[in-house]
Amino acid sequence: MKRTVLLMTAALLASPAFAAGDLCSVNLQKLDDAMATNTAIDEPLRQQVLELRMKAERAQQLGDTEACINATTLALQRLQQPGNEGGADESG
Repeated sequence: MKRTVLLMTAALLASPAFAAGDLCSVNLQKLDDAMATNTAIDEPLRQQVLELRMKAERAQQLGDTEACINATTLALQRLQQPGNEGGADESG
């Protein structure tokens, strides 16, 4: 019984790490999709997003999930700022 409880506890404690890794990958995919579908992004913004994406990939390779999430989140936010053509759900 104790072994089962220990295994369940370990699984519960490990799940946030897996979720964070998934968020890193999901955000990288969102960036890829946004860059592929939004061709009207101006060059300075495109460069910023590409640099943040490369930073995120390096962090992911080094196992720094938090840095990957931070970089991808910042890139996605920049794409969605008012005045940028990157915002998919802007209406006007």
